[in-house]
Amino acid sequence: MTPSSRTLAASERAALADLLEELGPDAPTCCAGWTTAHLAAHLVTRDRRPDTAPGLALEATRVGRPLAAWSHAVEDRLRASTGYADLVVRVRSGPPRWLPTAWPPVAALVDTAEYAIHHEDVRRAQPGWAPRTLPREAQDRLWGNAVFFGRLAAGSVPGALVLRRGDVPGAEERSGSGTPETVVTGEPLELLLWAAGRREVARVAVG
Repeated sequence: MTPSSRTLAASERAALADLLEELGPDAPTCCAGWTTAHLAAHLVTRDRRPDTAPGLALEATRVGRPLAAWSHAVEDRLRASTGYADLVVRVRSGPPRWLPTAWPPVAALVDTAEYAIHHEDVRRAQPGWAPRTLPREAQDRLWGNAVFFGRLAAGSVPGALVLRRGDVPGAEERSGSGTPETVVTGEPLELLLWAAGRREVARVAVG
């Protein structure tokens, strides 16, 4: 499969696996307290242990915190019992074929934002990183993810949140209502990172 024929989710997965392999298990990430080994174990758990999904999805809620604690315990056990090289192989190969998340249309839906964000979590924690130049098609795909995460992030700002594409005139999405209005401008990948909590490394303008 050539890079051009892959879905964006598959391309981001492959690129992240390459970077994890290159950096080794002890490199920092933008996820607080996590090394590349922690992140690899998280991704393998997400891929292969559907029973951990509720905890990972609801971690930010009071109801989800006990479930999240158990999900992270599963990740910790996996990291302790599995060599890093094997974890990276599993990240690269993805979920087993019998899981719905292995089907390309489902993977495109659930993995695009996950792998784009975590790829940047690793990239942007390394010295000398620079933003990538993504093709318009990829940015258009990530715009939908940015809008979704923006709706979730709207509660973190007073009034309304407006995400505005810096690469496409007139393209913006408003979440919430009232004043003041927080306008965040950037390319879709940068907006996605900002909305997903990576505000220190997202290249956006906030006004």
